[in-house]
Amino acid sequence: MLVIRFFRIGKRNQPSFKIVVTDKRRAPRGGRFVEEVGFLSPLTKKKSLKAERVKYWISKGAKPSDTVYNLLISEKIIEAKKIDVHKKSKKKQEQPKEEIKPKEPAVDKSV
Repeated sequence: MLVIRFFRIGKRNQPSFKIVVTDKRRAPRGGRFVEEVGFLSPLTKKKSLKAERVKYWISKGAKPSDTVYNLLISEKIIEAKKIDVHKKSKKKQEQPKEEIKPKEPAVDKSV
């Protein structure tokens, strides 16, 4: 199965990413990729995407990762609603438990 995802390049503390089409079974780091379809540099805010190639690979069945999917929406390559990428905190997920009523003290009726 093909997937469109980030391929990290750059030195330590200077990240930049290639956006590549790759086989999901291959390792994201150092694995070979089918085609490079874009570039993202978060420090300089530069983005470069080949919209035609991205649309081609999606038509062939490639699934973008959640972050790449949101990037494609913000660049107006595809039209959809963004996916919530960040994990929800456990405090908000847990629903308040019903209040437990305290047990009444045992009454000695033998007297």
